[in-house]
Amino acid sequence: MTNENLWKAVLAQIQLDISEANFNTWFKHTNISNVDKNEVTISVPNSFVKNWLANKYHKNILKAIKELNKDIKNINYAIDSSLSNNTKEEKTKSKEEGSVNQMEFLNFTTDYETGLNPKYTFDNFVIGPFNELAHAAAFAVSENPGSMYNPLFIYSKTGLGKTHLLQAVGNKIKEKNGNKVLYIQAQKFISEIISSIRNNKMEEFKNKYKDIDVLIIDDIQFLSGKEKTQEEFFHTFNELYEKNKQIILSSDRSPRSINSLTDRLRSRFEGGMITDIIYPDTETRSAILKTKAQEKNFFLSDEICYYIAESTKKNIRELEGILNKIIVHQQINKVPLNINNVKDILKKIIQTSPTSYSFDKIMKCVTNFYDINEREITGSSRKKEVVKSRQIIIYLLRKELNYSYPHIAKKIGGKDHTTIIYSFNKIEKELKNNSEVKEELSFIKENLVNV
Repeated sequence: MTNENLWKAVLAQIQLDISEANFNTWFKHTNISNVDKNEVTISVPNSFVKNWLANKYHKNILKAIKELNKDIKNINYAIDSSLSNNTKEEKTKSKEEGSVNQMEFLNFTTDYETGLNPKYTFDNFVIGPFNELAHAAAFAVSENPGSMYNPLFIYSKTGLGKTHLLQAVGNKIKEKNGNKVLYIQAQKFISEIISSIRNNKMEEFKNKYKDIDVLIIDDIQFLSGKEKTQEEFFHTFNELYEKNKQIILSSDRSPRSINSLTDRLRSRFEGGMITDIIYPDTETRSAILKTKAQEKNFFLSDEICYYIAESTKKNIRELEGILNKIIVHQQINKVPLNINNVKDILKKIIQTSPTSYSFDKIMKCVTNFYDINEREITGSSRKKEVVKSRQIIIYLLRKELNYSYPHIAKKIGGKDHTTIIYSFNKIEKELKNNSEVKEELSFIKENLVNV
């Protein structure tokens, strides 16, 4: 397997594990530059990406590589400045010289100034009962930016098409009106603020954002707990809003479920149009897969599409990741694609065994979601957010792990077992009457799979 094909296959697997926005942010302009015995060298454009991949995604990368080459034991990250965002002329030159360009395989043609990728349009967005309201709202905004729904807030679990929809709005507005549009991932927005503060360039930051006609921020939940960033975003939001500039936001949860978010920001988010995207049914997933295969000029029979859709009930991003893996399989093995070898490929991707929960996983997931320190859970804090987190943990330990009440009491700091019983009953009751708690618990349980 060539270095290029190896990295393609690795990226296809990585896409299954992280959000599309994060995938685009951190894996763009990277490649495998060398494989030497048991070590792989991954080239990255700068030290920021190098540190992020090494600290955040190293386990994901190593796991994906070892599935393809069991001899690999170590990964080295090397900076190659030529991989930075180049001009179109530079990219064309690079391609003509025959350099590795796995991004062509993944359809990376993102515009450096706007952050928009022209492959995301309303025309290739598959509409179904699971997303028709979000699509209608987004389309209305693209027709009349700044006057229809402002802000537009779209939320859903990861991998269900939020980014596609946000980018489609931006692309249509830019094409139709020539407006100044900026799509940015929330983590990058946060990094810009931190960098501006550190380098005394806040005035430049403010000037950059005040001239934007349409601001699109993906995964806004990452602002949670970051007070300075929230303050700066609040001022940016107000300045754009007062000028009737369009603001579009996405999140993995509704505004009311974003913890450690200031009330004034939550109020701004809830002042516009809020819509969600739910899980698509099998027929819609099959149609989406067929569409994505056609975009890549790759043929999949209806039988294969339906089988994959029926076997993969998680999200759309996972479907595309599986499609990429099948394409790579075809490129490497050069064998006709049939239902049997598709089944073999899926066996290696989809975990069929039941999820293995644990005390540590539950503790980590809940405290991450509510932005709480684990020590507070086992301590004596009676702060509202801590009490709620503790009660959710108690409920999950009882429900998912079948812990006894005394055992739960012991695990979370020696609480009285009657308190544990009260907490479990309280959450069980709220799940019947409180849609917010139900939504939060559903999100936490989904994340438990990936911890």
